[in-house]
Amino acid sequence: MEAVAKLKDFPTSPRKARLVADLIRGKKVNYALGVLSHQPQQAAPVLKKVLMSAIANWQNKNEDAKIEEADLYVKTVMIDGGRTLKRLRPAPQGRAYRVRKRSQHITIVVDSQENN
Repeated sequence: MEAVAKLKDFPTSPRKARLVADLIRGKKVNYALGVLSHQPQQAAPVLKKVLMSAIANWQNKNEDAKIEEADLYVKTVMIDGGRTLKRLRPAPQGRAYRVRKRSQHITIVVDSQENN
């Protein structure tokens, strides 16, 4: 049985987070947590927190099963673009540059190997 955890409108560019998400997609949960704890990118601690939430959600759905015996893996990691805040920055000669402050939605699905 799979479990899902979501985080919406996190203020980082989705492109930056997808680089980290590609490292853990399809991997075992223990390996993914180890990778995320040693990555220098800004999105790594956030992805780790969402992954921990997905594991906790799986544990709540399967109270009789143990996490160690379930052989959990990261089934899906989706990084979607959230809302974009549009701001103006002063530029020379009375003009203005657009600044787009992007955000992202993170969705992580965790499943056990024995279901497959």
